Amino acid sequence: MSDEVFRAIGDPTRRMILDELARRDGMTLFELCTRLVTEHGSTLTRQAVSQHLAVLESAGLVRTERAGRTKLHHLDTSPLRSLLDRWLIPGQETP
Repeated sequence: MSDEVFRAIGDPTRRMILDELARRDGMTLFELCTRLVTEHGSTLTRQAVSQHLAVLESAGLVRTERAGRTKLHHLDTSPLRSLLDRWLIPGQETP
């Protein structure tokens, strides 16, 4: 699982997607694409963003839920917390 997480966060576009979900959780693909264009000047297609979301979901960093015909994307930081806990020295505070 940690290999998938490192692969997922190793890509700058996927980190931008995670940043946007951290700013506003529960966005649709359309909303994410719009934010990537307006906030980052991205020229990615919806299909490309969808493929990046699939990698993030596979790594456990994004989870989705359906609300009617809408698919909402949510940030899930638990895989990152697991990685941090893996190397955290006992008694050391978590940042």
